[in-house]
Amino acid sequence: MSGSSHVVVGAGLIGRRVAQRLVERGDRVTLVTRRGTELHGARSVAADASDAAALTAASDHVSTLFLCANPAVYSAEEWAKVWPPIFRAAIAAAHEAAAGLVVMGNLYPYGQSDGPMTEHSPELTTSPKGLIRKSGWELVKAAHDAGELHAVEVRASDYFGPGAGQTAMLGERFFVPVLESRTARVVGDPAQPHSWSYLDDIAATLVAAADYRGDWGRVWHVPSGAPHSELEIAETVNEWFGTHGKVAPIPELALRTLALFSPQLKGVLDESYQFTHPFVLDSSETERMLGVHATPWETALRDTAQSYRKLF
Repeated sequence: MSGSSHVVVGAGLIGRRVAQRLVERGDRVTLVTRRGTELHGARSVAADASDAAALTAASDHVSTLFLCANPAVYSAEEWAKVWPPIFRAAIAAAHEAAAGLVVMGNLYPYGQSDGPMTEHSPELTTSPKGLIRKSGWELVKAAHDAGELHAVEVRASDYFGPGAGQTAMLGERFFVPVLESRTARVVGDPAQPHSWSYLDDIAATLVAAADYRGDWGRVWHVPSGAPHSELEIAETVNEWFGTHGKVAPIPELALRTLALFSPQLKGVLDESYQFTHPFVLDSSETERMLGVHATPWETALRDTAQSYRKLF
C-alpha cells in the first residue's frame, strides 16, 4: 500500500525496478546490496544478503521485505553454499520485523512439465539448481505455516527487457546477432514454444503480491502472455527492422564440452530441458486475483529490440 516502508534486497534487473516502482508511488524504501548501491529516493544500506543480523537491522519497522537477491554464482555447487543462508537471513529479518516476505523465484522447482505450469503445479524437479530453489521456498513456507511470518513467492519464466544483458537467454546474445543479420546460437530447440517474462511485469507482480490482503503462504506467477519460440521472435524482429538474422541451436556435444570448463554453462546445461520441450507458464489465477497483466507482447518485444539496436 502507498506510504508503507519496505526493504528491497538486491539492486539487479528486478530489485532495482521494484525499488523504483515503490519510490515512485511514495513509499519509503531501503535498498540493501553488498556494495551499498544508491537509488534516487531510497535509503542505501551495504550488507550481505546472508547476514541475518545486518538484514534484520535494515528491516526495522518495515511492512515488507522483498528478496530479489541474485548472487553472481552459476554452478549448483556454488548455489548450494550461497542460497540457504540467504533464505534463512530473510526469514529471520522478516520474522523480527513482523514484515511480509516476498521472494523472487523462478520455475525451476517444477522441473519438466507435460503442460502449462500453473500456480498449483506439482514441484517435480530433479535438477540440482531446481532442488535448491525448491528447498528454499520450502524453508520459507514452513516458517509461514508455523506462524513466524507471512510469505509468498513470485515465480517468473526467463526474463527479457531493455538492459537484460548477456546472461538472459533472450538478451544481448540473442538480439545483437539477429539485428546484425547474423546467427544467434541458442540452447535446445529454437522452435519450441517458450514463455518469457518481461522485467517490468515481474516488478509489478512482486509489488502486487506485497499489497495483496488475502491469504499468503502461496506461489504467484508473473503474467507472461502467450508463449513464443525463438525462431518466431527472430522472424518478427527481422520483419520489423529489415534484418536477416537467424537462430540455430548450439550442438549438444559442444555445449557439454564447454560446460566442463564453464560453471555458467554447466548451470545452463542442467536446466536445458526448458528449451528442448514446450515450457509454458500459466498465470491466469494470479491475473485474476492480483489484477496484474502482461505488457502487450509487441510493445515489450519492440522496446527490448530497440534497446539492443543502440548498442551498435
